[in-house]
Amino acid sequence: MKYTNNKIKYPNNKQKLGNHTSGAIAPATYNPKKQLKKYLALGLFAVSTMTISTIGNTATPVALDSKDWQVACDNTRTCRLAGYQSQNNSEMPVSVLLIRRAGDAAKVDGRVKLGGSKEGSAKSLLQLGNRHRISLIIDGKDYGEAQPYSSTTNDAGLNTTQVNALLKALTKESKIEFVLRNTRWELSGDGATAVMLKADEAQGRIGTIGALVNKGTKPDSQALAAKSAPQLRLIVPTARAATKNSFKIEASALTAMMKNTLSDAKRDCPSLSDDSGWRVKRLNGTQLLVQHKCWIDAYNVGHGMWVMNDSEPYNPKLVTNSATSYDSGKISSIQKSRSLGDCLEKSDWIWTGSRFEKSYESTTGLCRMVESGGAWDLPTYVSDVKR
Repeated sequence: MKYTNNKIKYPNNKQKLGNHTSGAIAPATYNPKKQLKKYLALGLFAVSTMTISTIGNTATPVALDSKDWQVACDNTRTCRLAGYQSQNNSEMPVSVLLIRRAGDAAKVDGRVKLGGSKEGSAKSLLQLGNRHRISLIIDGKDYGEAQPYSSTTNDAGLNTTQVNALLKALTKESKIEFVLRNTRWELSGDGATAVMLKADEAQGRIGTIGALVNKGTKPDSQALAAKSAPQLRLIVPTARAATKNSFKIEASALTAMMKNTLSDAKRDCPSLSDDSGWRVKRLNGTQLLVQHKCWIDAYNVGHGMWVMNDSEPYNPKLVTNSATSYDSGKISSIQKSRSLGDCLEKSDWIWTGSRFEKSYESTTGLCRMVESGGAWDLPTYVSDVKR
């Protein structure tokens, strides 16, 4: 960014500015681990007031963690249930993903993912081809081999017989094992019943014949119908000059202006007043995206992203204070839940021509060392993005 007499200057949309990822360490009084959830919540809340028209016809997202299982149901009422090995069995990480869409007679799809083993790399074995498939063993009974391993997703699909046997086993005390050659991975059932019940509740299946647990006599046609994902159009800001206006403002004035958009600037954006500088990108003929580092901890960083007018009244609006990147009309936030990087939280916002709207929100599951970057995508908010 160019500075002239401590003023930020953005003439005629011709400056090309990259993402800002560096800066000073936050003050010692700042506790990043304690505040990470608040950062993410603040960013999402800030955009929620801007997207109410888009989400009015969607379902309320649902999420629950219970011991070794979790469930995430998104705004279309699709539910994803993920289970793992017990927490004290980190040497043999395994995870199962069960996916069920909303509506009458919706089937349950299943996938399994294996982590490292004592006897060698699970992926190396799987990549040898169809000669080595994963078998499902429940209480000593063999339910056959899973579908071929996918090198693209690093998992294998479960067939209908296996999924049905697994669902039944999870409602009682069972020993569930996935076997590859001479190596066994044991899936925990602790917490499964609670998340299955939560999925039934979110999809309106409690008491129906299609419920995952506590099946009843009501027809499955009484289950809630699926909701459509909101349709959003991504407008990619162009490099051409859309206006003759130039943007020029004191950096200190810009800082003061953005502090007024935060409920507690010292807590929510402690780096706002440091010398890491502002970055500005033009979004259209009258609006700008203004960026500044907000906070940093041992393994995460969050940048503030504001939309404002290029002339008075500037009317700045906070999109999020936990952004990690911006590119071609898309703001993203990817935050590690712990330093090992085996579990993440993700959010995206896209430019729709006059504002940024939330387009995606997910986690990658529990922190169980199944895979670097997380085992699965478990969205709580999805949208249909078109260009």
